[in-house]
Amino acid sequence: MRVGLSFVAVVLALAIPVVAQGPQDRAADVQTAFARAQHLKHGINASSWFAASRDYSAEHLESYTDDADLALIAKMGFDHVRLSIDPMPLAAALYGFPGPNGDYLPHLDHAVDTMLADGLAVIIDIHPSDDFKQRLGTDDQAVERFTAIWRRLAAHYADRDPNMVFFEILNEPELHDAYRWAGIQTRVAAAIRKAAPHHTIIAAGAVWSDIWDLVAIEPLADGNVIYNFHFYEPHEFTHQGATWSTPWYSYEHGIPYPPTDSSMAESLKQVPDAVSRYSMEKYWLDGWNAHRIQMMIDNAAAWAHDNHVPLICNEFGAIRGFPDPVSRATWLHDVRTALETDGIGWAMWDYRGNFGVVTKEKGQPAQVDDSVVKALGLQGHE
Repeated sequence: MRVGLSFVAVVLALAIPVVAQGPQDRAADVQTAFARAQHLKHGINASSWFAASRDYSAEHLESYTDDADLALIAKMGFDHVRLSIDPMPLAAALYGFPGPNGDYLPHLDHAVDTMLADGLAVIIDIHPSDDFKQRLGTDDQAVERFTAIWRRLAAHYADRDPNMVFFEILNEPELHDAYRWAGIQTRVAAAIRKAAPHHTIIAAGAVWSDIWDLVAIEPLADGNVIYNFHFYEPHEFTHQGATWSTPWYSYEHGIPYPPTDSSMAESLKQVPDAVSRYSMEKYWLDGWNAHRIQMMIDNAAAWAHDNHVPLICNEFGAIRGFPDPVSRATWLHDVRTALETDGIGWAMWDYRGNFGVVTKEKGQPAQVDDSVVKALGLQGHE
């Protein structure tokens, strides 16, 4: 009975429009979303600052990414920041619960307002842990709590400039039930819209927000929405050496892009088992190059065109340290160029993490990787 009721709730959520709109109202809202998407042409992700960290102390929040970093982001030529936020310390702050992270919300406000003062648009991105998202897939009460967090968060930032502050519902939902995700996304969008009537929402497909997740969804009834996907293809290149992804990626290093036949034999020796070596060999056989990437991104652009909605790619990147720098810069250039060819705004992952555009030691100013800045088509920081 519980499963049946959950299914009915999802169906009802899909059937009810986010806002009762006539055709002219929705058309005006769609045009608003298209206009605001122009503020999201070339961005950067601020990761491991307000999310994906074990430390949300005042020291961490004040120093991991500071005012000088934000000024540098603007100076490099980025026009927006996607700010990842962990919903757990956020919820405690929004509801005034006592705890070790009492300064979380004031520091978050400072970050948002400093970005705006630097002329940077801000994407407020709820970026939870995997277990948080897994609960959304099975627990209706978890969905209600998530919706309540967004209701308060949207109200909290409703007085910021709606042309420059955007609300992204959820990073990479990891829900393999696309119908359930559609219901959740519809419900949360309605809560955001009620609390912040004029702001633009960012929505995405289920699971990993890949292109195939994007093209499987129906646009929301709300017209003031920008749609989003992520791009890390091929993972054999972009995630080589990563210890948190597919296990055999951790054995890889020095995998070139574009791949060459002469590099295949030695690279395959890095992978210990036959099944993984077979998967690895497909990286060469699939012919990864700029043309292949362009054709894949063209599919996302076609979906947006057919549905008359604005589209961005707010995560793409290649890990630092394991591929050679020339291959990494070439891949970044090819993806960025493909996105811009299709008129799709982008945000690279990330500012100072494993995929970063800078390196930064504690207490030291950030060091910019000029080859990445050049690959992104930015003017730099001099």
